[in-house]
Amino acid sequence: MLVQDDVLYWYKNQQKLLMANNEMRHQLGEFIRLHRHQIPPESAGFSGAGRRRTPGLRREELAQLCRVSVTWLTWLEQGREVAASVAMLTRLAQALHLTTAERAYLFELAARPDQAQARAPDTSPVTPVLRSVAQMACPAYVLDRRWDVVAANPQARLLFLDWGAAVLTGTPNLLRFLFRYTPARALIEDWETRCARLVAEFRADCGRDSEDPTIREVIEELSAASADFAGFWRSKAVLAREGGERRFRHPQQGIQIYEQITLRPAIHRELKMVMLLPAEIR
Repeated sequence: MLVQDDVLYWYKNQQKLLMANNEMRHQLGEFIRLHRHQIPPESAGFSGAGRRRTPGLRREELAQLCRVSVTWLTWLEQGREVAASVAMLTRLAQALHLTTAERAYLFELAARPDQAQARAPDTSPVTPVLRSVAQMACPAYVLDRRWDVVAANPQARLLFLDWGAAVLTGTPNLLRFLFRYTPARALIEDWETRCARLVAEFRADCGRDSEDPTIREVIEELSAASADFAGFWRSKAVLAREGGERRFRHPQQGIQIYEQITLRPAIHRELKMVMLLPAEIR
């Protein structure tokens, strides 16, 4: 039989689980509503003529595309306790023209497996992945789920001003460096645009894990410490982490231009390896 303390422990855990599920349902509803407003009616086969109270698709139009009732979709957007099937989420992702990153985030929030993006569990040692950056001649580093810098070669530490270690304590974190270390603003060219994209990429990485205490800790810390981060996070933008040109204004090395490549180890999908290749002179 359960003693009183065991019952109380079980009850508290159930309450925490209920609160987390409620939060995820509300995030899912808000995500759907925001993306519905971004779809031009004409792109979905509807007329954009006439008076519309809100931009984008009407709720009844999205319901028609997804083959569900308007009431059901209303409840989903309101965060009520309705269950969305994998088939319905697939239709929803198609109707909202979601990118690969946005679709993955949708399925994460709905706590449904997306068979199109199924992942195998990671069981092999992670040490070789972390050691590999030391063998690279260009700046290279590895990020984990909360974007802690779990490995970096000397070139990366030099470029990123030792991740602000002179001011910031604890394990280096890319977002903390960008939003809490003042010299980072001068280092990163077009800081605001780059950071807005990075927060959108971080949201895509988090998915349903955004309620994980270790990840939530970073989100809450930066939301309280940085109005910029808080604003970018509230926008709920979602982007896949991409490569491309990256420009830095280094205090000792001057202007530095790189081509970024981001890779995920096949057997450790929770990690990201970032390499900055010196840009070719044209």
